[in-house]
Amino acid sequence: MNTLYFGDNLEILRDKIEDACVDLIYLDPPFQSGKNYNIIFQPEAGKIKGATAQIKTFEDTWHWGEEAEKEYRGLIEGNITIEKPPQKLIDLMKAMRGYLGECPMMAYLCMMSPRLLEMRRVLKPTGSIYLHCDPTASHYLKILMDSIFGIKNFRNEIVWCYRGAGYPKRDFGRRHDTILRYSKSDSWVFNLDDVREEYAETTKERFKHYIGNIRDGKDFGKQTLHPLGKQPDDWWQIQPIAPSSKERIGYPTQKPEKLLERIIKASSNEGDLVLDPFCGCGTAIAVAEATKRRWIGIDITYLAIDIIKKRLEKNKIQEGKDFKVDGGPFDVNSAQELAKRYPFQFQIWCVSKLNATPSPSKTADKGVDGFINFLDKTRKEKFGKGIIQVKGTKQVSPSMVRDLKGTMQSQNADFGILITLQSPTRDMKTEAVKEGEINIMGKKLPKIQLLTVEDLFKNPIPVKLPPLILPSFRKPEIKGAEEDPPSLL
Repeated sequence: MNTLYFGDNLEILRDKIEDACVDLIYLDPPFQSGKNYNIIFQPEAGKIKGATAQIKTFEDTWHWGEEAEKEYRGLIEGNITIEKPPQKLIDLMKAMRGYLGECPMMAYLCMMSPRLLEMRRVLKPTGSIYLHCDPTASHYLKILMDSIFGIKNFRNEIVWCYRGAGYPKRDFGRRHDTILRYSKSDSWVFNLDDVREEYAETTKERFKHYIGNIRDGKDFGKQTLHPLGKQPDDWWQIQPIAPSSKERIGYPTQKPEKLLERIIKASSNEGDLVLDPFCGCGTAIAVAEATKRRWIGIDITYLAIDIIKKRLEKNKIQEGKDFKVDGGPFDVNSAQELAKRYPFQFQIWCVSKLNATPSPSKTADKGVDGFINFLDKTRKEKFGKGIIQVKGTKQVSPSMVRDLKGTMQSQNADFGILITLQSPTRDMKTEAVKEGEINIMGKKLPKIQLLTVEDLFKNPIPVKLPPLILPSFRKPEIKGAEEDPPSLL
């Protein structure tokens, strides 16, 4: 079954994906740009106090430290991957360390090397890999790819060109990314007719007239245009996603579907298996699904997994029927383990189960771990919000409910939900009931609701929510106060 894996892609590639089973790999890893990337959740700017949030999706900043040293040693000694590293790769990494020293770029290459080696192992002999990068590290990654896949298997350096606003004052405008394309062997899939481009109007006009074709004294007759279009060059003029586009999710490094469609159609066939080991918001997954390919996606943040799930479900692709999630909590014990090992990922998982918006940071936002934004036509401002608090400790007490009450007041929230690992005590329930109920568009719900992690595995989850919940990952298009937003219908 199509699978989303939550976890470190090195471990998942090594432990869960078989040799030579993947037809196409597309990866858009962090670029070593030195930036932090945030996703913006903005239900309706300026309308709901405190409801706009940013959450760090990943930190594209690498540092030499214990983890980098561990991966370097594991690669050199050949015990970090299933497939033994070729001597050329070992020699290259030693030389790189001698040249670069123990710096962020070397740490980045130590992260990428074993993962690329595992990707080569899982790729079929007829398979291809497209590595998306930028000028920050593309020249280092090219040498790395040569040492792993072989210089003879280098197929293209594709330049993705795009226009944009703003230019540096003392440099040329930076308006391209690089995509390194390699095959695994000298036999690879390439569906040229599936990716041909329309000829320019000037070319069409010129070929309306007779154009001869004489080479070395031999007449090959009239030149004609290919009926399906021209062969694409190795530079692609494809615009990024416009801010107002319905395709935009809000993920900071989201790539346009048109770009992924060309890659997937060119280098795979219907029914083939596509792998994206840094799947982010899941554009490669969405395009693979739309073009009738099978797929595997991997990401180390549950936020990304949740975004992809919602993206698929929006197109009627259902978890359990059409795809599965591997690595996320599947029972109370695994949820407790996630809370112990990765508290912030546990928090995001809990919030995502209620289709809510995560809080801005790992330390939460003034006691708020998640927002539930909703429409209420009976109010003058037409909007309202609820808040979620997640407690990952094994101890529970009435003070947690009192703390939620105080946060509701400070955040001007209409209701609150407290999620705990353990069942609430009688005193906690009493404190919650004291707050009474709220009426939202004719639907009554408690001002404070108590849920346990066990409740999150029930279908349906025993929680009462307002009738019109706003989507968590995209600013809704609200045409007027008397209309329901189309995305809610």
